[in-house]
Amino acid sequence: MTTKTTPFPEGFLWGGATAANQVEGAYNVGGKGLSVQDVLPHGGIGSARSAGPTPDNLKLEAIDFYHRFADDIALFARMGFKTYRFSIAWSRIYPNGDDAEPNEEGLAFYDRVLDELEKHGIEPLVTISHYETPLHLSDAYDGWVSRDLIGFYETYARTLFDRYGSRVTYWLTFNEINSLLHAPFMSGGISTPKDMLGEQALYQAMHHELVASARATRIAREVAPNARVGCMVLSMPVYPLTPDPADVLTVMDADHANLVYGDVHTRGTYPGYFLRTLRERGIELEITDQDREDLTHTVDFVSFSYYMSVAETADPAKKVAGAGNIMGGVPNPTLAASEWGWQIDPVGLRIVLNQFWDRWQKPLFIVENGLGAKDELVDVDGVKTVIDDYRIAYLNDHLVQVGEAIADGVEVIGYTSWGCIDLVSASTAQLSKRYGFIYVDRNDDGTGTLERFPKKSFDWYAEVIATNGASLTR
Repeated sequence: MTTKTTPFPEGFLWGGATAANQVEGAYNVGGKGLSVQDVLPHGGIGSARSAGPTPDNLKLEAIDFYHRFADDIALFARMGFKTYRFSIAWSRIYPNGDDAEPNEEGLAFYDRVLDELEKHGIEPLVTISHYETPLHLSDAYDGWVSRDLIGFYETYARTLFDRYGSRVTYWLTFNEINSLLHAPFMSGGISTPKDMLGEQALYQAMHHELVASARATRIAREVAPNARVGCMVLSMPVYPLTPDPADVLTVMDADHANLVYGDVHTRGTYPGYFLRTLRERGIELEITDQDREDLTHTVDFVSFSYYMSVAETADPAKKVAGAGNIMGGVPNPTLAASEWGWQIDPVGLRIVLNQFWDRWQKPLFIVENGLGAKDELVDVDGVKTVIDDYRIAYLNDHLVQVGEAIADGVEVIGYTSWGCIDLVSASTAQLSKRYGFIYVDRNDDGTGTLERFPKKSFDWYAEVIATNGASLTR
């Protein structure tokens, strides 16, 4: 009998990922203040905010993880999770963001979440800020446009490290920090409408977030010396639409616009190509000597999301935007797309892993990857489930490419599939855009029992984890 080998190293951190605003609900429970998500009822990309929480905002209740976390974590443990990525809601800890003291009830809630993870031997992976800027900081300060937010974030991060630093090893400072230029309200709490927001203010906000991230990294090393702090970027390989050198140069420019965040996080300074961009656009950032010193506190690892790749071209006649893509690019004619227009490219994950490793020489952590699809709950021998072979195929093919990258010599810490339990989509605020291994009985109109049902992919992923990837079909 032959035993299948696996390229995944011993101790590889298999798991899943969620965000507080997409699963917790309980938006006004336990002293929590409002966040920008509470006024984005129709998703964070291209949709206007409302004056306040509205009944059609599914995120207000989400999947009620706030009250059901123990049962949900038990389901994660049944799959064999080694790690679980979740975010802490900033406005659950500091309801307004600029409060003098933290909210003890909010801190205690995450103590209970960590208790459950420890009970099941699951390593926590905590995102400090996941598209959840307190709404007050948006209204009163225009979000990250204001330098004041660096100090508010620093206070918040220090509170988390003081409270949980002995219990949490892996931390991420901001979710998909490079999305700020494309979704300024969702990503940066910037209340000025996007079409009225000047580039000077937007790039200054970017600088403030980078400084805040570096300060958090420094604080973690002071307060929790065993902590490992990573940045988190949205990855998206870009291919030239044709071999025309003009298309290749356009790809280089698109890559630079996306990679600058990782460059600063790993190298501690702004790269020359970015400084040229600022000069040519007439942008002069306010950068203090303290900022420059702060930025030298570089991350221990780089984490990223991966959902799709795009193509690029210098030909204006061929610049047709792909559906659902906030980061630019044009559709690749060689690839199929998901129901939401995201092009499916498993090999792109191997490419981006090699690109990041070659560029930054920092351990990598894939903290989001998954397929959003419309699942159908069916009855199989008296058991309700979802036959999601399409999700299994998608994840299998992507994980095979992760194994190839590891064989290439890339150091990969772990993999957390996005939306390991069905949650409210950040981009569309739909529950019908499902990613999870666990079906949650809630619909886009808010109806449903919130009951949980493992899908076919639940047992498939459990087998992948149990065999450390040896069960993958190559």
